[in-house]
Amino acid sequence: MRVLLAHNYFHVVGGADRFYHGVGSVLAARGHDVAYLAPADDRNPDTPWSSYFPTPAEYKTGSLAVRIGGFPRMVYSRESRESCRRLIADFRPDIAHAFAVHVRLTPSVLDACREARVPVVMSCNDYKLICPNSRLYTGGLLCERCRGGKFYHATFNRCLHDSSVFSLAGTLEAYVHRWLDIYRKNVHTFLFASRFMARKTEEFWGAGTFRWRMLRNPFDSPAHSLRQGYRDYLLYFGRLTGEKGVDVLLRAMSQCPEAVLRVVGDGPEESALRALRDTLSPRNVEFVGPRWGAELDAELGDARFVVVPSVWHENFPYVILQAFAAGKAVIGTDRGGIPELVRNGEFGYVYPAQDAPALAARISQLWHDPDRAVAMGMAAKQWADREFNDDAFYQALMAAYAEATG
Repeated sequence: MRVLLAHNYFHVVGGADRFYHGVGSVLAARGHDVAYLAPADDRNPDTPWSSYFPTPAEYKTGSLAVRIGGFPRMVYSRESRESCRRLIADFRPDIAHAFAVHVRLTPSVLDACREARVPVVMSCNDYKLICPNSRLYTGGLLCERCRGGKFYHATFNRCLHDSSVFSLAGTLEAYVHRWLDIYRKNVHTFLFASRFMARKTEEFWGAGTFRWRMLRNPFDSPAHSLRQGYRDYLLYFGRLTGEKGVDVLLRAMSQCPEAVLRVVGDGPEESALRALRDTLSPRNVEFVGPRWGAELDAELGDARFVVVPSVWHENFPYVILQAFAAGKAVIGTDRGGIPELVRNGEFGYVYPAQDAPALAARISQLWHDPDRAVAMGMAAKQWADREFNDDAFYQALMAAYAEATG
């Protein structure tokens, strides 16, 4: 099978980009021909497909006039559509698999696929199809005010980057794409990693108005080995942003003076979180900065357990799979797809998001029962090895492709 993969970034920025390349690697390893489409970018690694990469509109730098002038290309890029047409003509794919394509590629590439009669499946890793800021979260609160196509709320509440300009642009983009019905018109099957996101999309769009199926993100858990023993700390690792709920974790730690937390990561909230730490619990919380590769593996391998305190509807947090693959129990919130991974009482515990006392109780429970934490981590490892491996992902992926190519 010949597969065209389309995404906003060819270089790796975050989890969605790892997903994009993970799909390509799994397909290529099993003998499929894979072509890539993404915007041109100086950070892109070398690839034979770069001659097809369109130039994205610039929206983060330059004068206001320049950014306004480029707005139509951020909603619907004719250059991206033509690039996709050329790639389809030369590569002749059997199917196209789209990931995030808004703003940088734009969903114009979906029109190119439909015109060439190439069926499309689309992996949804955030809420962009139903929410202009992609998160169903703004101003520190969950938000569904745009339900029913009321996207003007995004402008009134400055939902995108806390900017009137970006928020207005996101609002107009959402209205244009809704008017064109550009996603449902062109995508045969939408692929979701969590049932929560699929059901939430049905609430906004209407059940039965689009095809969808589950496809959890690729992750090869058996490739991650266990480390013997642990040190005396629990671990948070990830971005330090408001929706990650690290402030709730710090408040919980102030109620667990016997426990020790290591915070791995950086982000725009780091200074505020350090100040909160200094006020609440200066003795048992340590910020260690970002860690990658072997350094992160060591931090994770030595931890007693992991906390995922997100206060937004996380879809499919890779940090949970990384923790499970390392044999670590996870305490996570009841938001989004987190409870679908963290089986309460089996692989860790689920607690009500933003409830610091409830989180403190769970931390204290596992901290004082390390054997229980180890047993939960081993159960999570066994489950992850069985459910998250390249063969299992490949079978699910090919089932989705077979349905679309029918």
